[in-house]
This record gives sequence, structure tokens and C-alpha cells, in this order.
Amino acid sequence: MRVAEMTWMQVEAYLEDDDRCVLPLGSTEQHAYISLATDSILSERVAVDAAEPLGVPVFPPLCYGITPYFMAYPGTVTLSLATYERVLAEILGSLRRHGFRRILILNGHGGNSPARAGAEAWAEENDVQLRWHDWWKAPRVRAAVDALDADASHASWMETFPWTRVEGVVPPAGHKGPVDLSGRDEQSPERFRENLGDGSFGGDYLRSDEEMERVWSVALDEVRERLTEGWA
Repeated sequence: MRVAEMTWMQVEAYLEDDDRCVLPLGSTEQHAYISLATDSILSERVAVDAAEPLGVPVFPPLCYGITPYFMAYPGTVTLSLATYERVLAEILGSLRRHGFRRILILNGHGGNSPARAGAEAWAEENDVQLRWHDWWKAPRVRAAVDALDADASHASWMETFPWTRVEGVVPPAGHKGPVDLSGRDEQSPERFRENLGDGSFGGDYLRSDEEMERVWSVALDEVRERLTEGWA
């Protein structure tokens, strides 16, 4: 259930019996032919769809992340690692103050991963159980993707759901070979754009709705396991 659709009184009542919540992390960055907000849209939606049957609240996604390499693509917004870590720590501190002690961070953007160590260190210092889950590369999701297209990556079909497509924009048919990402961090954003082209890292641009639903179902199962199993 989305916190955006709850009152503070409902959150207070929930905390009388449970202390779990989900914080989705996303990004605002180029995704070739799909939404610039793809990572935020997907992280929130997989969180809500997985948590709804469990009655666990899902906070609004943090829609800005760490993505300096895409800054030559208009619409991309990036934060520094130091800023991101501080924002994340202050959000987590707010959740802890209200009584949340088991927090699932559901990350939708690989560029945010350098902040994981800091978040986990904060949790250990503040008596909070924190789990960081990169939903798109979790073991069973990645296996389901690889079974269809091992080249699938950023801005390919594996992120092109009906809710990330842009009205009036049709992704091209066919397959893009995997892009060589070595040396990305040493390149200027402009040079990286020259090498990357349309923004996709590789893979098919589109797959069938049935195949997309299959991958989504696996993602939900993995997130629910993270929400229900193994907490101390």
C-alpha cells in the first residue's frame, strides 16, 4: 500500500503491529525510447505490487540518483555520491524515528549501488534491519531475463513495460548488440553518448506481453520473499 494514499493516523496504527516498510530508489535519466523516470516507475511499482498483499507500506520513491555518465542526454539529473548518501541517511533516520525497524530498500538503478555500504553501516549503528534489493538483477529475475535474451540490459525490452512506454513513441524492432562499457567512468558524458548512441546498452527492444508478465511475476515473488523471510 502506498504511503501516498494513507494518512499519518493510518501509519501510526500500522506501526502498533508491524515495523516493516519499503523505500524504492530510482533515477531520472535517459532510457532510450522509454520514460526518463523508468527506474523510479519500476522500483515503486514492483514494491507496491509485491507489498500490497502483505499490507506493508511503500514510501514514495527517491526519484533522483547517481548517474553522471548520462549527463549529455537532456532530461537526466544526477546527484553526487556524498549528497545521495546524506539524503538517504536522513530519510532512513525519519523512518526510524517513527518506529520502522525493518526496512527494505528496493533499488531500481545500478548507479545508486555505491550508496549501499553507507546505508548498511547507518542501519547497523542505529539498530535497524535493512535489506538492499536490486530487483532487476536479483538471481531469479536475471535468470528469467537471460533465458529470453542474455544481452538484455539498460533501456532494453526488460525495462519496456506498458507503464514505462511513452505515448506516441514506438521502440524500434530488432536487437542491439551489447555495448562495450569498459572505461565509462573515464569518458566525458559527451564521449559516452557518442559511443552509446540511442541510450540502450543492448538487447532486444521489445518482447511479448506474455514474456514481460513472466519476468514481472518472478520479480514480485523475489521481493515478497525479501519482505517476509529471514528477519531477525
